[in-house]
Amino acid sequence: MDLSIVIVNYKTMQLTLNCLESIYQSRLKYEFETVVIDNDSKDDTLSAIKMLHSKVIVIANNENSGFSKANNQGIHIAKGRYILLLNSDTTVEPDTLETMIRFMDEHPKVGASGCKVVLPDGSLDKACRRGFPTPLTTFYYVSGLAKLFPKSPHFNSYHMEYLSEDESYPIDCLVGAFMMVRREAIEQVGLLDESFFMYFEDTDWCYRIQEAGWINYYYPKTQITHYKRGSSRGRPFRIAYEFHRAMKLFYDKHYRKKYPFWVTILMYVGIGAKFGLTVLKDQLWKASKHLRSSKRKSHEHSKGISPGQ
Repeated sequence: MDLSIVIVNYKTMQLTLNCLESIYQSRLKYEFETVVIDNDSKDDTLSAIKMLHSKVIVIANNENSGFSKANNQGIHIAKGRYILLLNSDTTVEPDTLETMIRFMDEHPKVGASGCKVVLPDGSLDKACRRGFPTPLTTFYYVSGLAKLFPKSPHFNSYHMEYLSEDESYPIDCLVGAFMMVRREAIEQVGLLDESFFMYFEDTDWCYRIQEAGWINYYYPKTQITHYKRGSSRGRPFRIAYEFHRAMKLFYDKHYRKKYPFWVTILMYVGIGAKFGLTVLKDQLWKASKHLRSSKRKSHEHSKGISPGQ
């Protein structure tokens, strides 16, 4: 088996089916398998998969176990030389899998690779090639300096927009939406850290892979489309909480012992403040939406327009 594709599904039935359809339309000479782990979606995803794609291996969880743990379930049973983490809200191009396997075969020192990831409007998903979020990098990103100086290697060392999105190069961090990992690298560094429920588990894996001496590589000779946050819609507080919790976990795991205590205090304050602002922004948006809805209904009532008319 050359490639094992691992997909985690959580209430993204149509997106998952679209993803699988794109996989099975691939022009691929290599042998591959697809494993779908469902995190208790309570819908008809698995029955639809079995009906339309009988070759897919399915694992049904009775709870939402999170992205890391579910992916690890798939990796445990995977037989491929390479493991591909692929988001359910993505579609691959016909040549994507073939191109990436061939690249990995030709570059044995590469532990993990990622292709170009684009959003539905054709723009680059900036998460597909990043630097590690050191305290200074995080400060530049959160403060807006990275956005103010996008072409600066110093200020924008996180999204690295000073590098061409169409050229290939080693990179610190790939994105879990599409991440092809060599089995030998996994055997050396271990599976995804299940402390991360969602977010930063890919960053942590890339960090450990690079720390073990492997190269992480961005290879944009092929691409996928990422429909972004397919499984996180409608849960803004939980998503904000898990993102900021994961940010703290990553800092504690990889940077806390390397920096003086005052840096840690600043990081904690910054993470807490950013979380608070994110929640406040969401609440203000909801209040504004409710106010607009109330005004519209009041206007319709004053003109004698019944709801739905």
